[in-house]
Amino acid sequence: MNVSRSGYYSWLNRPAKIISESELMLYRRTKVLFKESRQSLGSRQLMKKLRKEGFEVGRDKVIRLMDKLGLQVKQRIAYKVTTMRKHSHSVADNIVDQNFNPKYANQIWAGDVTYLRTGQGWMYLAIVMDLYSRRIIGWAIHKRMTVDLVERAM
Repeated sequence: MNVSRSGYYSWLNRPAKIISESELMLYRRTKVLFKESRQSLGSRQLMKKLRKEGFEVGRDKVIRLMDKLGLQVKQRIAYKVTTMRKHSHSVADNIVDQNFNPKYANQIWAGDVTYLRTGQGWMYLAIVMDLYSRRIIGWAIHKRMTVDLVERAM
């Protein structure tokens, strides 16, 4: 194990570090706040939230605490435009005319396409919703945003 005999016995005879109840509460609360933020709180924001809850912490202590608990911030990727509209294409007529509350089922359907981060990478999701019942009546998911994706959702 590449440890000297004296180093091993020194470690073996070292007294265990006892954590106070307040420090344990600080550890637990830090983990919860970090998890609730979806791993996006840095040391400054985490320090502010902990101070609001009555903990007396500074930024250096929060940095050491995050390091000790293995909390690393996940950087969010900025929004990126993925589609380019060709202005020469015609636009469909607005037959709904902002009436999003139809009186009967299957009178008005609405659809949308978005993209999601999954375990398999970025995927496009197309959905179709009946505006009367507000239920999803069709959906499809694929790696590429194509006409076929929308047709399968319909």
